[in-house]
Amino acid sequence: MTIIQTENLVKTYRRFEKEAGLSGSIKSLFQRSYTDKVAVSKFDLTVAEGEFVGLIGPNGAGKTTLVKMLTGIIAPTSGEISVLGFYPNKLENAFKKQYAVVMGQKSQLFFELTPTDTFELFRALYGLDRAEWKKNVTFLVELFGVAELLDVQVRTLSLGERMKMELIVALLHNPRLLFLDEPTIGLDAVAQRQIRAFLREVNKEKRTTILMTSHYMEDITSLCRRCVVVNHGEKLYDGDMATLLHRYQTHKKITVSFEAPTEVELSPHVQMLEQTPYKISFMTPKSDARGVVKALLNRYKVIDVSVEEEDIGNVIERIYSARREAGA
Repeated sequence: MTIIQTENLVKTYRRFEKEAGLSGSIKSLFQRSYTDKVAVSKFDLTVAEGEFVGLIGPNGAGKTTLVKMLTGIIAPTSGEISVLGFYPNKLENAFKKQYAVVMGQKSQLFFELTPTDTFELFRALYGLDRAEWKKNVTFLVELFGVAELLDVQVRTLSLGERMKMELIVALLHNPRLLFLDEPTIGLDAVAQRQIRAFLREVNKEKRTTILMTSHYMEDITSLCRRCVVVNHGEKLYDGDMATLLHRYQTHKKITVSFEAPTEVELSPHVQMLEQTPYKISFMTPKSDARGVVKALLNRYKVIDVSVEEEDIGNVIERIYSARREAGA
């Protein structure tokens, strides 16, 4: 079943531009100049029930604008849009009860309340049956392992603990569709892994359709089989994650720490990102990564090595460049 359907979706903002200085301010009182900013351009998207889709792109690419149109926060300028069979901007109660939104930099929790009180408040807001609500609370609390945190003020929770509570609150009413905007931003590695495991389980067990934006490539690669790449409001890629990585993610980031001050000789194929006497960080082609790490371990006194996925911005730039070359 199709959950999200858009065709030729466009969102254009009109921006007021003023000349600098006092004279520009006075002139703008009588004659204003405007420019149009296209945030989303002719965007086609179809998402089926149960999918976990990654929406990726640099800052200003149009991801958040797209999510806001899908949730009814803003209206599109033109095009067709249907979410759960509704036109989102009408904000009908029957529609709002079927989806949830979690934004990593904004909170829907009340800091003076405890999580238990917050869960009870949202039960009343959504008019949930108490037995079903209690079943959901039990499932989600056990899944996240946060039972010992239910009766403390939200303000005393760590960032990772608060994000867990945000997700529990969002899922209390069994939404069919969950929008996630940077759900792991600012979290440490342990909390990020816990959040990913939780989302994977919710998608699998409850068949919740999830559309997630993230700047962390690991969020997308570990959770999403399908990804949609956006830049300058346009859809650059929509398809299998493995195919995207094989085709466009060509490098690995390697960071090495040494026991003592060390001068390192590396292949000309690597791109040095950081170099100090005790540490180096560089990019190398994926095909060379294993050999480079092995050579460093054999030749130098290494105390720590980390191998990370390439930054998402590099991947997007390659896709964008490939499209420009194809167009030319």
